[in-house]
Amino acid sequence: KCIADLRVTNPRHDKRRIESMKGSLLKDSYSWVLGNPDFRQWRDNADQRLLWVKGDPGKGKTMLLCGIIDELERMRTEGQILSYFFFQATDKRINTATAALRSLIYMLLDKDASLVCHLKKQHATAGKDLFEDTNSWQALCEIFDDILQDLKLHEVVLVVDALDECLQGLPVFLDLVVRTSQMTRAKWLVSSRNWPQIERLIRKGAHRLSLEVNENSVAKAVNKYIKYKVSKLAQDMDCCNDVSEELQHYLMSTADGTFLWVALVCQELETTEAWDVLQKVKSFPPGLDALYQAMMMQTLASEYTESCKQVLAFVATAYRPLSLSELITLVGKSSRMGAEMLQGIISRCGSFLTIREDKVYFVHQSAKDFLTKSHAVVLFPNGQPSVHSQILENSVKAMSSILKRDIYNLCDPGFPIEKVNPPTPDPLSTIRYCCIYWVNHLVDAFTDQVQGSSARSGGIADSFLRNKALYWLEALSLLHGIPDSIVALERLKQGIPQDHQSASDLQAIVVDVYRLLRSFRPAIEGRPLQCYASALVFSPAKSLVRKRFRGESPDWVKCKPEVSERWSACEATLEGHTDSVYSAAFSPDGRRIVSASYDNTVKLWDAATGTCEATLEGHTASVLSAAFSPDGRRVVSASWDKTVKLWDAATGTCEAT
Repeated sequence: KCIADLRVTNPRHDKRRIESMKGSLLKDSYSWVLGNPDFRQWRDNADQRLLWVKGDPGKGKTMLLCGIIDELERMRTEGQILSYFFFQATDKRINTATAALRSLIYMLLDKDASLVCHLKKQHATAGKDLFEDTNSWQALCEIFDDILQDLKLHEVVLVVDALDECLQGLPVFLDLVVRTSQMTRAKWLVSSRNWPQIERLIRKGAHRLSLEVNENSVAKAVNKYIKYKVSKLAQDMDCCNDVSEELQHYLMSTADGTFLWVALVCQELETTEAWDVLQKVKSFPPGLDALYQAMMMQTLASEYTESCKQVLAFVATAYRPLSLSELITLVGKSSRMGAEMLQGIISRCGSFLTIREDKVYFVHQSAKDFLTKSHAVVLFPNGQPSVHSQILENSVKAMSSILKRDIYNLCDPGFPIEKVNPPTPDPLSTIRYCCIYWVNHLVDAFTDQVQGSSARSGGIADSFLRNKALYWLEALSLLHGIPDSIVALERLKQGIPQDHQSASDLQAIVVDVYRLLRSFRPAIEGRPLQCYASALVFSPAKSLVRKRFRGESPDWVKCKPEVSERWSACEATLEGHTDSVYSAAFSPDGRRIVSASYDNTVKLWDAATGTCEATLEGHTASVLSAAFSPDGRRVVSASWDKTVKLWDAATGTCEAT
């Protein structure tokens, strides 16, 4: 259970998916790096612990790291442990520092199960919140440090791709990388674009392997890749030698050392007749941006232009890659777009999109960047908030038509989530994305909207919550989406525009759903049907949800308990200290709480979820007082043991006594 709660993704599966999307891993395309002096020094020199591979988009950094991972696995000695992670900006699950650290720890535990002891103590009290609440980074850093300390007799090799695709927490992640590379035996290999921000954050801690500096080696690798792709194309098309040789020569003279350019052009050529291939290939301009521009012009010239723009806009706005059925749901029934038609539209989107294992992805992060920056006016003529509004509206329509009580026919209100097996077909499969992310789209729809638009979006949300709130909470439990939704509702509470008459009504129902979910989270999360039992029976008499759903209350409860009329002013009770609490204080940003107790400990809490993030132990007598520093990065505590201690608020380590 502990490891299952930790898991965000399996990086091995991500690696296989990436290799599949990019057309398999060709050893000739990365073998040059194995003899590179910078790489060899990092691999063989015990004092060289951080190597940064940097290069422009499309230069093959990800596949280079995939190849290096294979070589490290093949040559791994008994004392080595390898863990890796691939950031992906288009997938909200794996574009944060916390997701990266969770995945790196997950792989380390997979290699050595005995390391799970470093998670169990905190997980026993915090559960899954340990990894998912607002300040989970601090707890994970502490666990990671303990694991590296436990593995001090081993060489831990950590490989992380695409730092530039980390959208949340990049500075703290790089701080962790630099710190652990200097203070432990861990070796880090990271990659990214040539970003000055990353250059500043890594500072002097890393050796650099620049793909631009090694352009001759990269160009030779690209030429080998071209030979492979042309050979495959020639075989599939039954081209004569003269055509394949001329095609190969043109690609080599135009590729400019860019793997992605070659891959995109060859993908376009796959549907071309052999007699037309030479003329077709010469229509593609050199350079990624120029190629993207040509692809966009081709898309805009299509008879399906509007459908293509709609699909591209929706995929660009979604918080994670969508399955085909999810994308059909978001596009809406009015488009009359089925799976076959959608696949046809995607194929006409100029190679910007690709489908792998029924999911729709951008072919590369640079493709999404091109569309959302250079062609934002084309994709979002009314602004991106309007696309968020469309996704919100279609999500709510779909959820309203599908969600119902006991959608999986569990029957028993005490049926545990661990034993739930989704039926076939799964009624939630088409609205999985909607259930988890519609609140986020509502918040982003409110951004920069005119008064009428925000009132419409707010009205849609208000109606849905008043009529479907409990069915939605049940679905969230079944989909393991409650933690994300608590954070989203917290954002929504603070982000409702007060520019229309119905804003107060929306605020009231959002707060009520939020309080109900916070109060009964353990019950609902563990047993989905408890949203109709304990949540209705024990919620306040004037709770909006209780009154709206009184008909769903269990008829087998004959003697209803007395309850308060309204929600208590007390939002949460933080339990964990074993003796009197002398002092408590908020962090400067209000996201954390520090408490000092007679039990000789200091505790750090997540203010939003009430989860205990860390217990600071070291004092030998009662702790009288504790407070955060003005920047929130340190905690100071004073004790009857005649000492004052200074703690790192991120890791919980004692810096000074």
